Amino acid sequence: QVQLVESGGGSVQAGGSLRLSCARSAYTYGSNCMAWFRQAPGKEREGVAAIYTAGGGTYYSDSVKGRFTISQDNAKNPVKTVYLQMNSLKPEDTAMYYCAVVISPPCFEALAGITDASWGQGTQVTVSS
Repeated sequence: QVQLVESGGGSVQAGGSLRLSCARSAYTYGSNCMAWFRQAPGKEREGVAAIYTAGGGTYYSDSVKGRFTISQDNAKNPVKTVYLQMNSLKPEDTAMYYCAVVISPPCFEALAGITDASWGQGTQVTVSS
């Protein structure tokens, strides 16, 4: 059972920065894709960024491209930490942010929708204008 622990959320003014962390405590076959999703009240869950931890490939939604950066530490399996550096934050970035280990679909399709994943508990990000 993969366990994910997120941290780093908080409140910031527009234009500010935050860094989220997601620590994975176990590894299962095929769990080489880790991603961040977010969900604002009354809105659907949105894929934000994903990283293929085995090769380093990264993927971003158009809404955060150029402002957010997903990265990983150098730890070997099973322990792995993935980060989401968020710069130039906007009020519309306000949401609960969830980390996921994506089993399917392939990582380059993960942001469009997930069919099998393990999820963290979420961390709140609030951006004020």
